[in-house]
Amino acid sequence: MNGEFLAATRGTGILNHLFSDYEPCKGDVRRTVKGVLIALESGVAVAFALNNLQERGTIFIEPGTPVYPGMIVGEHSRENDLVVNVCKTKKLTNMRAAGSDDAVRLAPPRRFSLEQAIEYINDDELLEITPDNVRMRKRLLDIHARKRESKARSA
Repeated sequence: MNGEFLAATRGTGILNHLFSDYEPCKGDVRRTVKGVLIALESGVAVAFALNNLQERGTIFIEPGTPVYPGMIVGEHSRENDLVVNVCKTKKLTNMRAAGSDDAVRLAPPRRFSLEQAIEYINDDELLEITPDNVRMRKRLLDIHARKRESKARSA
């Protein structure tokens, strides 16, 4: 909950609480369900592609990060998961247009500690922990295998 509050206020919110009394258990704590942005192909993330994805949600990686299919690269602004291509480069032409070659401005990526990442992932997702990175990924990396499994679960 504290992590959601900090993310929603971008670190500028102030949270206070005061203990009143104990009460009987009211059931499970509801979680806000948001979808994730999933990498489509292997390669290196490009600023051009990340810039186009900023309006779809919050990005977790920065340009130059190696990615692979099934890796979670951001949080979707809606409830469903979205497969995106973060390796897509800008098409180069000999023609120049005024204003089209502006510098790309990316928002800083959202970073997770180990505890925050464990709290964030869903049942169909896993954590990869290395000395350098804490990465999130889907349990099934192949997009077609994920679709087959979701159809099997709904049937």
